[in-house]
Parts: sequence; structure tokens; C-alpha cells
Amino acid sequence: MSSGKPVVRQIAWLSIVPQLFIMGILVLIFHTFIKPFKSALILAMITYLAVSLILRSCVPHHHRKGILLYKQGNYLKAIEEFKKSYNFFCRHTWIDKYRCITLLSSSRSSYTEMALLNIAFCYAQAKNAKLSKEYYQKVLEFFPESEMAKSALNMISSFECEDDDIENESVL
Repeated sequence: MSSGKPVVRQIAWLSIVPQLFIMGILVLIFHTFIKPFKSALILAMITYLAVSLILRSCVPHHHRKGILLYKQGNYLKAIEEFKKSYNFFCRHTWIDKYRCITLLSSSRSSYTEMALLNIAFCYAQAKNAKLSKEYYQKVLEFFPESEMAKSALNMISSFECEDDDIENESVL
């Protein structure tokens, strides 16, 4: 079910190492009780997948709800959910910082960064360029290496320059 809305997923490949370690521990635990290695491996994989799905759907609940609302075009309600997500991960920074273990997530971007980016993007979609720009600047304040925020601000600046050029031409 594709909505035609862009969704960017950047992977931090190094975060896969602790996840493989967790998978290895599960295999060892199950192999202690279940002797055929193949059966222990399959059970460990199923357990890992189940835990991963539960963690990713329960913990970042507001983030997921915001994405759903965004895909439906309900940008203002999506902003509310992304703000709740931002506040949650600001209060529980350790969950976000160690997300490769706590959420079994390989995402390069933190949930706090994603929340701010999503808020800025939703404001842009809701035709509120001022707030959109403010939130992209806030992203760069906290995450100076954010390429998505830099690109968005460059695009906003180019549109502002085009608008100024059009206004100047209409005056002449």
C-alpha cells in the first residue's frame, strides 16, 4: 500500500553487529534446550523477529502514528504525533541512543532527529514555510550533520529567492 509519499530509510551498518550478537545469544540459549541446531536457529530467528516487531511497534508508537497520518495527508495531526514522539525520546534519551539494542533498529537517524524532520516536512506540506524552516533549523542545531535538513533548507532558500525574483519582475 504505497501512498506516493517519500519515506527515507538510512541504515547504520555498524549497528547490525550488536543485533547479530543478540541473535547469536538467542541461538545459543535455544540450542542448549533444543538439540537439532537447525531447529534452534529457526526458533531463535522467529523469536528475534517477534521481539523486533513488538519493540518497533510499541515503543515508537507516536512516531508510527504520525507516519500513518502523514501518509493520509493529515499533516496537522501528524505534527501532533511527531511532537509527542519527540518529547518521549527526549525524556528517554537512552532508548534512542541505544536503539540498535533497545529497539533492534538499524536506523542511522535517531528518533528525535526523525521527529523534528517529520514535523518540518509536515509544516511544509501544510504550506507553513516559516515553521517548516524553523524546524529544519532546529534539526541542524541539534544534529549539524543532518543532510536531509541541509537539503530542505537549501530548497526552501531557492524557493524564497525565486519568489523574490518574481516579485521584483512584477514591480518592474
